[in-house]
Amino acid sequence: MTIAIGDTLPEATFKEKTADGMAETKVSDLFSGKKVVLFAVPGAFTPTCHLNHLPGYLENRDAILAKGVDEIAVLSVNDAFVMGAWEKATNGTGKIRYLSDWDASFTKAIGMDADLSAGTLGTRSKRYSMIVEDGKVTSLNIEDAPGQAVTSGAAALLAQL
Repeated sequence: MTIAIGDTLPEATFKEKTADGMAETKVSDLFSGKKVVLFAVPGAFTPTCHLNHLPGYLENRDAILAKGVDEIAVLSVNDAFVMGAWEKATNGTGKIRYLSDWDASFTKAIGMDADLSAGTLGTRSKRYSMIVEDGKVTSLNIEDAPGQAVTSGAAALLAQL
C-alpha cells in the first residue's frame, strides 16, 4: 500500500556519509517535532535526478526554509558512499541531507519502490516529494514518469508551503 496524506511515516534507519564516517539516522529522530521536506530520486548521478530534480531543491533551499521548513532531505536507494559523493559533487554539504535507503526498506514500507531493472537500476524509489510534519505526511507528490521532475520538483513543493 502506498503512503498517503495523513499517514505517519514508518520507522526505518537511513545511512549517511559524514565527515566522521558512517552515521545512522532513524525516521523518528529526523521527523519528530519538525517540518521536513523529503524528496526521493531513483538514483544519484542519474540524468533527471542530477541535472533537474536535485538542483531545484538546492536553488530553492532558502525559500523553502523561509516557509517554516526545518530541514530538506533527498533520499535514494543507493549506498551511503554514493550519496556522500553526490553530496560533494553537487556542493550540497550543509544545505540538505543526503539519505541512503541502502536496502530499500523504507521505500518498500511506504510503497514507493519501483522495479527499474529494464534501465539496469534494479529496485529503486519512485520519484516523489512530501512535506512531513511531526512524522505525518501533509503533502505528497508522486511523478507519473521517472524521467520527469515536475510534480515532485522544488517549484511545485514550494507552492504548497
